[in-house]
Amino acid sequence: MPESPFIHLAIRSSYSLLESMISPKDVKAWCEEHLVPAVAITDRNNLFGALEISLTLSGAGIQPIMACCFDVVEDVPRAEPSRLSLYAQNETGYRRLMYLSSRAYLDAADGVPKLSRALVMEQTEGLIVLTGGAEGEVAKHLLKGRVADARTELSTLAGAYPGRCYVEITRHGTPEERAVEDGLIELAYELELPLVATHDARFMKPDDAQAHDAMMCISNGEYLGQPDRKQVSAQQYLKSPSEMRLLFADLPEAIENTVEIARRCAVKSETHKPILPNFSNEGRSEAEELRKQALEGLEFRLKEADQLYAERETYFERLDYELGIIERMGFPGYFLIVSDFIKWAKEHGIPVGPGRGSGAGSLVAWVLLITDLDPLRFDLLFERFLNPERVSMPDFDVDFCQERRGEVIRYVRDKYGADSVAMIITFGTLQAKAVVRDVGRVMQMPYGQVDRLAKLIPFNPANPPKLQDAIDDEPKFYEEMDADERVGELLKIALKLEGKYRNAGTHAAGVVIGDRPLVELVPLYNDPRADLPATQFNMKYAETAGLVKFDFLGLKTLTVIDRALKFIRRDGKDVGPEWKSLDDQATYDMMGGGDTLGVFQLEGAGMRDTLKKVRPHSLEDVIAIISLYRPGPMENIPVYIEGKENPESVKYAHPDLKPVLEATYGVPVYQEQVMRMAQEIAGYSLGDADLLRRAMGKKKVEEMIAQRQRFVEGAAKNKGMEAQLANEIFDTMEKFAGYGFNKSHAAAYALIGYHTGYLKRHFPVEFLAASMSLDLGNTDKLAAFFQEAKRLKIPVIAPDVNSSTADFDVRDGSIVYALGALKGVGLEAMKHVVAIREQDGPFKDIYDFAERVDPKHVNKKAFESLAKAGAFDCFDKNRARVLAGAPMLAQMAASAAEDRMGGQGGLFGDAEPALRPALPVVKAWNGQQKLDEEFRSIGFYFSGHPLDDVLSGLDRERVTLAMEIEERASDGKPIEMIGIVRLRSDKPARNGGKFAFLTLSDPTGEVEMMVFPETLSQNYDLLQVGNAVAVTVGVKRNGEEIRLNAERVLPLESARLSRGMGALKVRLAVGANPSEIAGVVHHLAKLPDAERGEILVEVPLEDGRLVILKLPATYTISLKAQRALKDVPGVERVEPQKAA
Repeated sequence: MPESPFIHLAIRSSYSLLESMISPKDVKAWCEEHLVPAVAITDRNNLFGALEISLTLSGAGIQPIMACCFDVVEDVPRAEPSRLSLYAQNETGYRRLMYLSSRAYLDAADGVPKLSRALVMEQTEGLIVLTGGAEGEVAKHLLKGRVADARTELSTLAGAYPGRCYVEITRHGTPEERAVEDGLIELAYELELPLVATHDARFMKPDDAQAHDAMMCISNGEYLGQPDRKQVSAQQYLKSPSEMRLLFADLPEAIENTVEIARRCAVKSETHKPILPNFSNEGRSEAEELRKQALEGLEFRLKEADQLYAERETYFERLDYELGIIERMGFPGYFLIVSDFIKWAKEHGIPVGPGRGSGAGSLVAWVLLITDLDPLRFDLLFERFLNPERVSMPDFDVDFCQERRGEVIRYVRDKYGADSVAMIITFGTLQAKAVVRDVGRVMQMPYGQVDRLAKLIPFNPANPPKLQDAIDDEPKFYEEMDADERVGELLKIALKLEGKYRNAGTHAAGVVIGDRPLVELVPLYNDPRADLPATQFNMKYAETAGLVKFDFLGLKTLTVIDRALKFIRRDGKDVGPEWKSLDDQATYDMMGGGDTLGVFQLEGAGMRDTLKKVRPHSLEDVIAIISLYRPGPMENIPVYIEGKENPESVKYAHPDLKPVLEATYGVPVYQEQVMRMAQEIAGYSLGDADLLRRAMGKKKVEEMIAQRQRFVEGAAKNKGMEAQLANEIFDTMEKFAGYGFNKSHAAAYALIGYHTGYLKRHFPVEFLAASMSLDLGNTDKLAAFFQEAKRLKIPVIAPDVNSSTADFDVRDGSIVYALGALKGVGLEAMKHVVAIREQDGPFKDIYDFAERVDPKHVNKKAFESLAKAGAFDCFDKNRARVLAGAPMLAQMAASAAEDRMGGQGGLFGDAEPALRPALPVVKAWNGQQKLDEEFRSIGFYFSGHPLDDVLSGLDRERVTLAMEIEERASDGKPIEMIGIVRLRSDKPARNGGKFAFLTLSDPTGEVEMMVFPETLSQNYDLLQVGNAVAVTVGVKRNGEEIRLNAERVLPLESARLSRGMGALKVRLAVGANPSEIAGVVHHLAKLPDAERGEILVEVPLEDGRLVILKLPATYTISLKAQRALKDVPGVERVEPQKAA
């Protein structure tokens, strides 16, 4: 008689996050190897992988058993959870399973998924229950000797699941299992319940146990060497059926019942056609409603347009063509839903992007206000978006104002029902760098050693390298393994854990909308950081389950544009007709000059260089530049420029290609052009041409052979073309199809680029203020915009608690610096300050400020930051004194708040000024100290730069400033630069030592350069942040790309870079006393230096007069002397001068 087979009913997959190493593909391969006909994966509380598992197993002819293992708690506070597993017998059971898993997450107020016992006892139809083995409630009673309670619990469970309750026995080798097994068997026999054998498999093979143990430590924040931590048994690998039969040889019925359960379960998670809510209106079908709105929308668009780019009849023919395809493919509802929430957003003043992706090629989308580009104007193709020859869901990616995107999602939720709208789950994985660090940590290896190993793995967030590839490519890994055997162990474990799921989150933009409560279609997950629940299936499987994804993207640039327009309208100005007509030559001239900092898609250094070469004169040029400036197409930029400058030089392989390629001067730039080429030459329909384009991109050999033959035959039939020429055209198409850009997408982004460029050209104050607002917490961006404002001669008003707002503002042609942009204060705190000021009037003095603000918002750190930035200068210009008084002011704010709570007046509200506690007596900062403290609060030099005084004395022929890099840097020719070291980031070098990335700041801007190991080691202390240096910089220039590296470094005062001005003007502070004047003279006399000259000392008196002392040309006037003078008490300013 043959042995009984065995079916695994308790495998956990890697979707039990950081609890299992087993993937669905592993299970499939194992089942095929052992000829197992069915299997259940019971992940903990979730069905994350249910559809993937179902499809993976079903595709191999293996029966998936839909199941889940739940943590169950009594309905009492702080109850310890017990385990049980549920298995779906039919569709009803699977729906119950999805509902229960959803409730486990959605009802978890503490974020820990679990089910109430009451719910488990209530939702039983179509489900089989297993009692949870040694971790079940029955076993827990037995462990505590409460046999009667165990009997009652089991009896109750069996009553709730009549004929569907199995007593689960596990043999992983734990003491708890041995302690309860006899009791479980006795109760099963007593209550006439069947036994079933399960095995909680967490890893595939016995030698995976150590890696799994490390994974558990990563999950729990523990160490491998830590005593008394929770561990799973080394026996919890995926045992073969014969091993399981041997393990339970004394309980054959427990083995046989695994097969019985498999036979009783006849449901699986399946795919569905797209499901959308119905969008009919006033008795009209969706198709009728779409046609009605589209016709009305076209009339509106044509009436609104300044000019038409085709005959009216052509627009209506195109509209009818598109509507016919949309109706045949069954997508009217999709278009209506997208149009509805976009129209709502626009009606409520929420900025919406002009389009993204191929959707801008649809005329229906344009007339429904989904997009803002006329596809006939830019020759955009509908088939690139919705191909009648290839049935797939349309996909509109919609950009909204970053700050108000959530409002649109809430509108959708309220319209279709909170239970019918959800986000989409995402899963983070253990990637190479992180898993090396994690494993090293749990192995308790030295941090420095683990950090060194992790840094050997290349950093590429867009395409993270595999650990094995990194090991193969980096010999130092083998050196590390030879030096320490633990490194080999670490890497062995890390390789096994790499790619396993680590955590769950929510997709940044994807939202699904159903026609019914989503829990009837998919299980749901709760991300505490999100406003909506999420599907438990990831994007791929959520769509496979029938849910349709809508992308609600947040685009910061739309918020910048909206804010700038509000500034403009607030001052009674109008943007002008060119905003809409897109033909403002001043904007294109600005772009052609490379003046595009802050301009969407056009602000990178390489892009600016390309703009200077191309010199765009229309939006078509900008569309082409955005499409060409990418790896691959970039090599065609010179050909494009040549054609643009000399149209007669453009050659076409066939005259009929001229209408297709003329706009890009003979260069195929767009995917749409490849489609048009197939249509014009070989007679393809645009739908078939899109299939050809896709095939070319995928490079499938057999398919390409067939397509080439069809193209050549079509060219012969359609144009009488020779095979050789047809093949040459096909080769050209194949080359460009691989990296051709989607013109619809480029056109939409070019439109945003035009609008941001237009604002910068005509409304630079408003544009820069808006741009700075959206980068409030990004010091590097704020510094760049600040330098841009200086370059454009736009005043930037310093922060002031009595006149500034929390955000950046515009006033009388100036940018008002934001209080909320200061470090250590917080935007919300500064909104509070402004609200107090607007409610009760300006602050009278520093004490009034302290008494009125809420100390929960404005603490000591905030007082200090405001003082350093000069935001209290309206009360006291001695910033040093205000900073020293910050602790007292913070305490005053706290005391005043307590008095307000107690109903008392302000602490010093009615007191005479003399009775108020005085600020400490502290000497005012000199100019350099003031700049340093501003830098600490603002993040860059604001009211001046430490090298301002030096700048005028430099030999400008020899010294290159940051703003001049692009025009003066030549490949292979070193340049001289000066600056303050603002940032330094050290990195380990491959051959030992360190190299660094250095940011150097001068009065015109900042520049980044690399410092190689030898130069860094020689100048390690000199290159500390804050030091002033002169650097000989090596230049590598490859077209638009410039790379700088520091070759030689000197202290600035030691560098011979001055023009030999011959004189120096030293201005003292008002009221400087004689001893300070004498100190200055003494300081100049004692500095030994060959560079000497005249000294003019300006002494302003209290009555407004100015005394000038002229000292003979025997004093030091070198750069070193100038910098040293700034630190002398009483010196306000130092300026090089030409000798008299």
